[in-house]
Amino acid sequence: MEHHNHSNSNNKHEGNHDHMLDNFKKRFWVSILLTVPILFHSKMVQGWLGVDFGYSGDGYVLFVISSVVYFYGGWPFLKGLISEVRKGKPAMMTLISLAITVAYGYSSATVFGLEGKGFFWELATLIDLMLLGHWIEMKSVMGASGALDELAKLMPSEAHLLKDHGETEEVKITDLKIGDLVLVKPGEKIPADGKVVDGSSYVNEAMLTGESKPVKKEKDDEVVGGGINERGSLKVEVKGVGEEAYLSRVIGMVKSAQETKSKTQNLADKAAGWLFYISLGAGLITLATWLVIGKDFDFALERMVTVMIIACPHALGLAIPLVSAISTSASAKQGLLIRNRTAFEKSRNVSMVIFDKTGTLTVGDFAVREIKALKDDYEEEDILKLVGAIEQESEHPIASGIMKKVKEEGIKVPELESFENITGEGVKGVVNGKEVKIGGPGFLKKLKIDYKDGDNGEGAETKVFVVEESKLVGYLTLSDQIRESSQKAVNYLKEQKIKVLMATGDNEASAKSVSDQLELDGYFSEVLPEDKKEIIQNCQKEGEVVLMTGDGVNDAPALAQADIGVAIGSGTDVAAETADIVLVNSNPRDISIIIEFGKSTYNKMVQNLFWATAYNAIALPLATGFVTSLVISPALGAVLMSLSTVVVALNAQLLKKSLNRAE
Repeated sequence: MEHHNHSNSNNKHEGNHDHMLDNFKKRFWVSILLTVPILFHSKMVQGWLGVDFGYSGDGYVLFVISSVVYFYGGWPFLKGLISEVRKGKPAMMTLISLAITVAYGYSSATVFGLEGKGFFWELATLIDLMLLGHWIEMKSVMGASGALDELAKLMPSEAHLLKDHGETEEVKITDLKIGDLVLVKPGEKIPADGKVVDGSSYVNEAMLTGESKPVKKEKDDEVVGGGINERGSLKVEVKGVGEEAYLSRVIGMVKSAQETKSKTQNLADKAAGWLFYISLGAGLITLATWLVIGKDFDFALERMVTVMIIACPHALGLAIPLVSAISTSASAKQGLLIRNRTAFEKSRNVSMVIFDKTGTLTVGDFAVREIKALKDDYEEEDILKLVGAIEQESEHPIASGIMKKVKEEGIKVPELESFENITGEGVKGVVNGKEVKIGGPGFLKKLKIDYKDGDNGEGAETKVFVVEESKLVGYLTLSDQIRESSQKAVNYLKEQKIKVLMATGDNEASAKSVSDQLELDGYFSEVLPEDKKEIIQNCQKEGEVVLMTGDGVNDAPALAQADIGVAIGSGTDVAAETADIVLVNSNPRDISIIIEFGKSTYNKMVQNLFWATAYNAIALPLATGFVTSLVISPALGAVLMSLSTVVVALNAQLLKKSLNRAE
């Protein structure tokens, strides 16, 4: 799917919401204006005011105006009734439609000869308030989806395509193909994911990656479509278009999460279903009871209508979806992309967090500190050539550090005949006709190669071993540094009585150093991906609710096994398929934000469920009229019901403040 199609789909989605919002708004104002003459003609209202505006044929005028309100103002509810009945799932719209239809039918009958008093004014005010409630709901939902709209607007519509002779041609971004060269001038947006082939500048990717400061981009650096080029001109080779582009994947993940029903939502749906049958049964029982007692049909009908208004699960239907939409969108703005809402809700129960080390607790910006040849006929330069030939194909932070050293030394690496990434273990390839494997201590163990020299690295240092034709020929030692935010994250988690562990493929000395500095509860070193999965399984057997962080690819088994799998990464690596939550900005502090915001989200859901159900539970008996000192009219019932909806909507909006506090 091209980006244009994605944009069209998003615009269509946005257009539908705009149309629905305008539709409810228009119907509300027309109905409210028509309600004025309905109130003017109502005998009950005239009686309250102590006046009589009656004239010949006034009942027919009242009938005509009320008919317009019923069919025009009530159409969204009548249409919803048809949809729900066809699905075999009667719910809120069915209940509203039943109430207004009974009111309209009975009142119309009184105009044409049936004995009794009509209550067109209750019908009109009920429709007005229902339209107002839906209008408020639609505005809230649209507000919650604002992050998606903002993300979609980030991508420019055109690009400067570079031709063979250095000329540029203005093309639509939908016409861009992988491999095209585009020119991005200062102040312009990057039109597609790609790699800088010429130029130097600073690019603002705040809305995309959560990185607040503009990032320097030079030759061979990757850029993300939608970022703003702030200074120099850049020539960019297009690497990602359409739904493969980073922005499209982000929008897809956020939208998917918003549309996914959570466990709490399923609970709300069940409650709403039961409430419908309870309210319908209560309405019929109320009608029958008052008729048996001997009350007039109009009074009995009024009580039945009031019961149906009060019991309408409007607020209940809004309680969870609105919180879900707001939490997902607010999280996305902060670089927390929720792919699995059920896992996100579980985060409030996390009892153990297992961090990966490289690029998570540490910066992941490696520098080569030592190169050691272990064979007499090998020089340090030979080791660097072998490693450089293979690592040039890898995207791992360690590979970036090695290639930086290769460039600094001006070494020309030999041709690579084949390359394979051994997930979570290392890389291998054929160089000069020989198979070369590169990996850490755990990889050496798997190859059954034993090596000890009494120095397995210090601090946050990492060793990379080079194996040629099954023989260890040398190693490189790379240094890394602990992130400043790591200590804050660990401190917060410990304050919450959450155990903090680390699992890494690095050597014992490196793992111990990082663990000691951060005062972790424990660590596992020299582990392979399957080892991490087993570690998590063992912790879960002991009753721990485990949150695991990793890069989303190498740690796939562990992320899938964990109760909550969190992928750490930025740029085009963000769409980790196995993760429940993706952190765009590689910041361990975001783990504590997930847990804090997960708690706040769940609390808001529970508060909304409590308000919606408690309101119905208290108001329903009063609506029957059996408590003689407390008789609620249909109009008051509509007011109370709409107020409960407003309270639920406002309570959900407070989630944004919760996220700010979590930060």
